[in-house]
Amino acid sequence: MNPKNVLGRGLEALISAPGPEPRRVLEVEIHRLHPNPRQPRARFDETTLAELTCSVEVNGVLQPILVRPADGGYEIIAGERRWRAAQKAGLHKVPVLVRDVADIQMLELALVENLQREDLNPVDEARAYEVLVEDLGLTQDEVARRVGKDRATVANMLRLLNLPALSLRALEGGRITVGHAKAILSHRRREEQDHLLEAIVKRGLSVREAEHFRGDHKPRKPKPADPDTAAAARALAQRIGLPVEIRRRAAGGGEVAIRFKSEQELQRLFDWLHTGHGRSR
Repeated sequence: MNPKNVLGRGLEALISAPGPEPRRVLEVEIHRLHPNPRQPRARFDETTLAELTCSVEVNGVLQPILVRPADGGYEIIAGERRWRAAQKAGLHKVPVLVRDVADIQMLELALVENLQREDLNPVDEARAYEVLVEDLGLTQDEVARRVGKDRATVANMLRLLNLPALSLRALEGGRITVGHAKAILSHRRREEQDHLLEAIVKRGLSVREAEHFRGDHKPRKPKPADPDTAAAARALAQRIGLPVEIRRRAAGGGEVAIRFKSEQELQRLFDWLHTGHGRSR
């Protein structure tokens, strides 16, 4: 079976794919393996790697590392974390499963493995898509089909790479979310983008707050009501016994806001609306 035909089913399909000769696990010297230079994940969490190292010290490498022949040794397709943990655990040999795959299949498999385990941060994922498009010549539609995503998702992830450097590092480090990043990208000027990033990080803005951020640290002051509207609001507030605000729109129409602080005040408002007069206070 051609490796290209099993990508959508994940690594297990490739590992179990039938071939002209029986597939068997080999024990290979650890120094003969080297990482994939196009590994989508740029950083490995030291805490989880230390935990995996402890497991390898006790149990060994339980799942073979998927590799392909390269330069007299083997290039890792999937399983770099296991290889790194085996090195830290002091192992001399590791189990490997050898597959002969082309560059494009190798990158796809490495990407699919990380996506399936949800190990990639958004920046690593976006950079992996960029390699598939820029280096390997795939269209966004082809990338989407190969990794099991829709085209809009791939396009939105690639757009994240347009973030300024500070925002990109914040997203990569988990200090902001993809939603925050999209809000930053909605601003065209770099100073506005940097200003919003600072507000998100320092003030803990939600995504919704970031989307409505206008570049100043002070909330916009509401336009004062005209005298007639203000007088109407005061008269209504006196009649109801609750604070009232009337907001009018320039194009016509508007809204009336009535604030209450307790269930009793809400009940009084309901009575007034229902009967035209409230209960005695």
